[in-house]
Amino acid sequence: MQIGYVNVYVTDFAAGVEFLGATLGLTQLMREDDFGYASFEAGPIHIGLAKVDAKDPIQAAMAGGMTGIGLVVEDLDASYAELVAKGVGFVQPPEHMPWGGYMALMQDAAGNVYFLDQANVMDH
Repeated sequence: MQIGYVNVYVTDFAAGVEFLGATLGLTQLMREDDFGYASFEAGPIHIGLAKVDAKDPIQAAMAGGMTGIGLVVEDLDASYAELVAKGVGFVQPPEHMPWGGYMALMQDAAGNVYFLDQANVMDH
C-alpha cells in the first residue's frame, strides 16, 4: 500500500486551480468543474483539489488550515522570491529549523497552509 494522492479543500475552485497550476507550476492531470475536483502531479503523489460549499459549516471548516503537505524545492530562497513576486502569501518566511531543515510556510487563497522545504538540507 502507498499514498497515491492527498486532497486539499477549497471554497473557490478556480482560485485553487490557479494556485496549484499557474502559481506553483504543478501539472494538471484532470479537471471537472461540474464535480468541483481537479488533480495535479506533485512527484509520485498527486494533489487533489476538492471544492466544498462555503455555506455549509461542516464543509467550509474543511478548507483553510494546515494541510500537512510538504512541497520540496531545490533552492528555497529562489522559490520564495518567485512565489512572493506572484503574490503568494507566506505565514513563515524561510527559516533554518533547530532539527536542521530549511523551510517556509505558504498559504493559498483559501487559507490552506503548505510546507515549502529545501531539498537535501542538513545542519546549518
